[in-house]
Amino acid sequence: MEFGKWRSFFWPIHRWELKKFLPMLFMFFLISFNYNALRACKDTLIVTAPQSGAEAIPFIKVWAILPGAFFFTYLFTRLSNKYSREKVFYIMMSLFLGFFLLFTFVLFPAQEYIHPNAFADKLQRILPEGFKGLIAILRNWTFTLFYVMSELWGTAILSVIFWGFANAILKVDEAKRYYGLLMIGANIAGVFAGQAAIYLSETPYLPSLPYGSCSWDQSILFLNCLILLSGLGTIAIFRWMNRHVIAPSECPNKPSVKIKMSMRENFSYLLKSKYLIYIALIVLTYNIVINLIEVVWKNQIKELYPEPSAYNMYMGEVMILMAIMATVASFVTVFTIRKFSWTFSALLSPLIILITGVGFFAFVLFPHSGLNWIAALIGSTPLMLSVTLGGLQNCLSRASKYTIFDATKEIAFIPLSDECKLKGKAAIDGVGSRIGKSGGAMIHQSLLLIFSTVAASTPYVAVIFLVVILIWIASVFSLGKKFDTLTKPNNTETLALQK
Repeated sequence: MEFGKWRSFFWPIHRWELKKFLPMLFMFFLISFNYNALRACKDTLIVTAPQSGAEAIPFIKVWAILPGAFFFTYLFTRLSNKYSREKVFYIMMSLFLGFFLLFTFVLFPAQEYIHPNAFADKLQRILPEGFKGLIAILRNWTFTLFYVMSELWGTAILSVIFWGFANAILKVDEAKRYYGLLMIGANIAGVFAGQAAIYLSETPYLPSLPYGSCSWDQSILFLNCLILLSGLGTIAIFRWMNRHVIAPSECPNKPSVKIKMSMRENFSYLLKSKYLIYIALIVLTYNIVINLIEVVWKNQIKELYPEPSAYNMYMGEVMILMAIMATVASFVTVFTIRKFSWTFSALLSPLIILITGVGFFAFVLFPHSGLNWIAALIGSTPLMLSVTLGGLQNCLSRASKYTIFDATKEIAFIPLSDECKLKGKAAIDGVGSRIGKSGGAMIHQSLLLIFSTVAASTPYVAVIFLVVILIWIASVFSLGKKFDTLTKPNNTETLALQK
């Protein structure tokens, strides 16, 4: 049954599909709420920590997050070989929620006793200034661990677990109708998470509450309690779906032919398929370019808002604006992926990031290009203007990522065989995205060791940014040709087309 003009744009869901669609929407909302709340909190903890700053982020992504991504991918593949998809979901969720519980009630209250400040001070005197970020992640190791687990929530739970589940139970036609609306739910979650960050950062200190010594400490308590409740709600919805919605034929717990997985086999499988390599390149290049820009931007935010509460409030405001933009973009996504080719839709994200990124770098460098008069004209300061433009760039690029980028990437997996889909997704989303982020971090780290500060290395970051964007665009064109071939009606060609 075809939908009317407006129904097809705003709500292309059949009545009999609501039992499947609505629980997926609520589950994705809760997972996305945690993702956004953790993203703001982790940056605030690290950037405003004692003797730390934005320069710590590249070192975390190389020396902590990348090994963590390999570990969780290894763990996921081992669990997937031994248990059903449902049990793997419960185990992975329990690991993350268990950590956030431990951090909230043990590690964070005890930070003064377990952070090696004396040893870090000694290293600070011995090592060159370019090592400040590396020393900071050691000095504040509990915050570093929180940052890692927050980042891996987006990889392990959002990308691998949820999207793997969605891809397993949906057909291409359903995905084209569902995914845009799911993105809207995620963006609304971003508004709630941003508002929570602002409200909790403004909450005054409550002496009657036996936790922490300032309002920021208590904000951490309240925020993490929300994250734990949201995680428990996600588990409850997932269990209900598996008991009352998902038929065994759609998402079997014990398939007749079990696909054995190992990290080595997954990456070997990926390297043999040009189709999967192109998906990996798109994920890789996106994560590199977004991290190249964000470190520069967050360094400027630290200068403008050095206090944790002020920093977290600003990040909450950015998150709300980002979610609003992404919600609007989601409606465009629903229309675009249904009416235009995969290639056209997938090109929107790199083009948006290219245009906004070039504008951002131009204004970051304007003290050296004679553009100071712009700040004076609008009654602002160069620092305030560059932070504002960076926030706008981040909102637009993230909005495109959470809508059109994620939707087109997930749709690209659907035509593949179960084995290709499972192994390729585990390798690409489990580790490939982390390698991309670590690649951007490695570039920053190398430049910091040479130039000592983020500001001094920014011109070189801008040049590398342009090169990586061009590789991204070329990969989209190549993958688009193969996707069109695989999704032709009555296609009888074999999976050799993927190679």
